[in-house]
Amino acid sequence: MREAAYYEKLDNGSVRCTLCPHGCVLRQGSTGVCRARKNVDGRLFSLNYGHAASIALDPIEKKPLYHFHPGSLILSAGTFGCNLKCRWCQNWLIAHGDENTASDEKGGDSGTGDGNSRAWNHRGIRTYELTPEGLAGLAEEYADRGNIGVAYTYNEPTVWYEFIMDTARLVKDKGLVNVLVTNGFISEEPLEELLPYIDAMNIDVKAFTEDFYTRYCKGSLDHVRRTVERAAQSCHTEVTTLVIPGLNDSPEEIGELARWLASVDRNIVLHLSRFFPNYDMRHIPPTPIRTLEALKNSALEHLEHVYLGNV
Repeated sequence: MREAAYYEKLDNGSVRCTLCPHGCVLRQGSTGVCRARKNVDGRLFSLNYGHAASIALDPIEKKPLYHFHPGSLILSAGTFGCNLKCRWCQNWLIAHGDENTASDEKGGDSGTGDGNSRAWNHRGIRTYELTPEGLAGLAEEYADRGNIGVAYTYNEPTVWYEFIMDTARLVKDKGLVNVLVTNGFISEEPLEELLPYIDAMNIDVKAFTEDFYTRYCKGSLDHVRRTVERAAQSCHTEVTTLVIPGLNDSPEEIGELARWLASVDRNIVLHLSRFFPNYDMRHIPPTPIRTLEALKNSALEHLEHVYLGNV
């Protein structure tokens, strides 16, 4: 564990996390919405610091980033935890884990051949110990295979905040790039501290109504909009929207999203991704291709670059 960077101490041993707009107030022994931060004896700690759930060398287009070093590879790493509760989540196990399993149980060697690498079980999620130096060093080692840096992805990376800050500085020092694939639901101060180290972001805009965020994500569109606007001023920015039939697939809504993105920067890349049934939304059918094509044409009236994903 590592003490959290953003929190306030309150009365009676409680703390308020200030990393994201939820502002969770936690009694001793409690964890936040993200399940990655815990009040331990009146201090807030990151439970996922130094723990990776997945590491892979991916094509940059898989993030997806289509206009940032196209054709290259990027070392991609993720942990556990997420500060949204999207009802269609395709990574729900690493996002929120299994509440019926015990947390922080030592599991044994990872099998990597590194005697210092150990496996853990956190809420049913198998993770491996990983240091910032280890991840940055691995990124440098893979440079001769076409790797350009590190992408923080798979789960919501902003709840891995302290680890990313420590790693991103090292990655920058090695002349490599940092990429953040995020839901954009982060408070202003930690975002500003992080941005100087980030070279590109793909930000999920789940929909373009507050009602959708409230009902289906337990989040807020306004905070995500602010992140997109600020990121576009600081680094290469692309946006992804998963198009869910009957929920956020109207031409009016996608048109409004595209107009807003164009007002920020007409060259922001928009990815419209096809929905497939998952998690708590297995009753909704996949997005029809004709719907995606129509929405793409609508968005292209405002933006220069619109792509379809998962097709």
